[in-house]
Parts: sequence; C-alpha cells; structure tokens
Amino acid sequence: MDHPFNIPDFALSFRRREGTARDIAETSSDSPDRGSSRAKPERDREPNSARSNRRSDGARTIYRGRNREYSLRDSEVRTLTDLGKFRVVPADDLALLGYNGERSQMESDVRNLVRHRLLEQRKIEGHSSFSTKVLTLTKDGHWLLERAQLVSHRQATYHGLVKPKEARHDADLYRLFQQVARDIEASGGKVRRVVLDFELKKDLYKSLSRMRPDKDPRYERIFIANQFDLKVVDGKIPIPDLRVEYEDDCREIRRLDLEIATRDYRPQGLGEKAKAGFHLFARQKDHAKLRRVLDTHEITARIFAL
Repeated sequence: MDHPFNIPDFALSFRRREGTARDIAETSSDSPDRGSSRAKPERDREPNSARSNRRSDGARTIYRGRNREYSLRDSEVRTLTDLGKFRVVPADDLALLGYNGERSQMESDVRNLVRHRLLEQRKIEGHSSFSTKVLTLTKDGHWLLERAQLVSHRQATYHGLVKPKEARHDADLYRLFQQVARDIEASGGKVRRVVLDFELKKDLYKSLSRMRPDKDPRYERIFIANQFDLKVVDGKIPIPDLRVEYEDDCREIRRLDLEIATRDYRPQGLGEKAKAGFHLFARQKDHAKLRRVLDTHEITARIFAL
C-alpha cells in the first residue's frame, strides 16, 4: 500500500543544511562512491547504495546500440542513467555529488560518452548553479538506456534540453535529489523511482480530461487528485517539482514531494505549495527572503536551503 512520506524527524535531518554554502558542500562530500562491480539493470541494484572505490571501476561492459556496440565503465552507465532521469545535470553537481569530487574521473567519463555521441554538453545562459555547463543525453544515449534496460520500466527517462527557463530550474533537481536520497537511505530506505513534474502533469491532465460531465467537478477533482496522492488546494491541484518514491525499512512504498521555491514565488503560491504538503527548498540566494515571506504571511511551513 502507498503512503505519503510522514516521518516526523525528516525536517530535523535538514537542519544542518540551513547553514552556509560551505556547510552544504561539506555535507555533500559524504555522498556514496559510484564505483562497483559489473553493471546491472537499475531494477537489480540500489540507486545510491555504498559502493567500492572508484579506482577499481576500470572494467568495461559491452552494450549494443542501434548500429554499433559501446564499451562502457559502470560509472559511465550510472552517469547515463542520472542524466536520463533528470534530463539535465550541471557538470559541477555531477562531479561533486555523483563522483564524490573526483572531477578528473568525471571528465574522463564524459569525454568517452561524448565521443560515443551518447551525451552532449550544453550551456545555460544565466544559470545560477555551480556552473553554466550542463550535461544531457542524446537520442542515441536515451535509446541505449531503454534498449539495454539500464533503468526500470517504471522510470521515465528524457533527453535534450527544453526551454531555457525550464532547463535552469530542472538543473537544480539533481542536487536536491542527492540531498534527500542520502536521508532516505540513512533511515534504512531505498529509492525506487523519481518522477519529474512533466510526467505527473501529463498523467494528471490526461485523467482530468476524462472527467465525467454528469459528476460534480469539485468532487471529481478531489477523487482524481487522490489517485495521484495529491491534494486540491483552493480549487487547484498543485504539482511538485520532484516526487521521490522509495521503499522504507518496513518495505512499504512511500512518496516524498519536493518543491524548489524561488524569490519570484508570490505568498499565495508559496502557501498553496505548503498546504499541498510539499517539502520546500530554496537556493542559497533565495532562502532568507523566502523564510521572511513565510513568517510575514504566517504560512506554516519550513523551507530548507538547497
């Protein structure tokens, strides 16, 4: 049976991240290593479980693509799966969080994947993260993920950039996920799937378009929202930026809805996200301002530094 994430001490685990950017960087350096033995389809391995030293990750596995074969290390395969799940990942975040700060190893993997035309490097103008350089899958890289069954059939994957404004926002989701995944695993859980807002919107709007005209639309919306573990707030159904589905230590499936708020959020919109039960996060530059908005408008919610 599915349950919403309701562990009372979830917020406590993020108190250390409400400090300075240096505190957060030091915490991020504890993320697990990507090195391991032979690569497996994602459904057969833990997404962020402890792994052996990356330097032992030299063995390569042959994967068959459209018209050619690829010789890839396990770390390169995991980079492909990370990019597929989140569509776009800043290179600096991948080096810091995905490779435990081993930038030279990340750059070596990226060069090989670019040479194979499985990923591409792009720039996002005005992006406020660690770097403007971001990575995304190519069509061939996306096809390989599905052809080789490197991700679960329940996990949606993507390739290419969308609108620049959306790409700048989406680029922060990988860092947010890495923070939350560590806490889930520290409590004995295992991440099973991540769901971007695009996927939730597509499925939700499809269901809403099929509402029966002979039914009261207010109750129909509540019924449909419940099917997606969402809430109706002031007549609308807020959708989180990121949903993390995981198995807790009792093997029950739970869901955690996350929202990255920006300084452009109006108090009403921020209040709706809070009422929907989303866990709110903000970039360092927006964090203090948004905390004041919550206090000034007496919105009952906490907002964590990203």
